[in-house]
Amino acid sequence: MYAITGITGKVGGAVASNLLAAGKPVRAVLRDAGKAAFWRDQGCDITLAEMADAGALTAAFRGAEAVFILPPPVFDPAPGFPEIRAVIAALTAALAAAQPARVVHLSTIGAQARQPNLLSQQGLVEQALRQLTMPVSTLRPAWFMENFAWDVASAREEGMLPSFLQPLDRAIPMAATADIARLAADLLLRSGNENCIVELMSAAVSPEAAAATFAAILGRDVIARAVPRESWGALFKAQGMRDPMPRIQMLDGFNEGWLAFDDPAHVVQGSTTLETVLRGLA
Repeated sequence: MYAITGITGKVGGAVASNLLAAGKPVRAVLRDAGKAAFWRDQGCDITLAEMADAGALTAAFRGAEAVFILPPPVFDPAPGFPEIRAVIAALTAALAAAQPARVVHLSTIGAQARQPNLLSQQGLVEQALRQLTMPVSTLRPAWFMENFAWDVASAREEGMLPSFLQPLDRAIPMAATADIARLAADLLLRSGNENCIVELMSAAVSPEAAAATFAAILGRDVIARAVPRESWGALFKAQGMRDPMPRIQMLDGFNEGWLAFDDPAHVVQGSTTLETVLRGLA
C-alpha cells in the first residue's frame, strides 16, 4: 500500500496515477470527503486526515509500504511559520507510530538556504524528517513550469507576460509536474532506500523564453515585462496577503541566485519540455 497525501493536487494526483498505472495499491489521504469519489472510482483506498491531526495521519499511514509527504502550501504564513510547525509535529508523530518502510517528501529547490524566505518552511520539514528512523527521500524540484498558468490570460489577451523573475533574459531551473510525479513514484517504489536528497529540473527557462514560447503557441506577439520590485509589497497586499515579505524574499532568492540547487553536478534531468507544459496550460 502506498499512502499519498496531497492527492487532490496536480503533483499528488499525478504521483498516484503513476502508481496506479504500475498496478500498485494506493491509499488516498484526503482532507475533504467531497473529493473522495474520483479516487475511489480509480480503485484507491480512502482515508480522511487533516495534515495537523497526528491521530488521523497515523491511521492513514499504518500498514503502508511507503508514504508520499506533500505538506499543504502556506503562501502567507504567520511569523515563525506556526502553520507548518503544527503539520511537522503531526507528521513526525504519525510516521514514528506507523513506521512505513520509507518516506518520500516533496520539498523544493533551495530548501537548504540559510536566508529566511517562503521556502524556509520546506527546510523545516526536511530537518524534522531526517530525525525519523525510516529512510526518507527528499525530492527537491526546481521552480514549477506550471506556475506560468497565472500568465495564460495576460499572454493571450494582452500579449504580455508580467514577470517577478528578473532579469528577463536570465534562465533559471524549472521542473514540470509530469517529471516530478514520475520521479516521486519511482522513489516510492525503490526498496532499500537510504536517506537521500534528489534534485530535479526539466529545463532552464528565462521569462523571455517563456514569452516566446507562448507567442508560438498562441500565434501572437507576447513580450515579457518585469514587475518593478518596489511595487511588489503593495501588489501582494492588494491580493490579500498579510505579510508579503517571505514571498518577496523568495523571489529575491531566485533573482539573486541563492535559491539554487545544493548539488548542481548531480541534478536529475527530466524530459518534459516547456512547450509541452505551456500548450497544456493554454
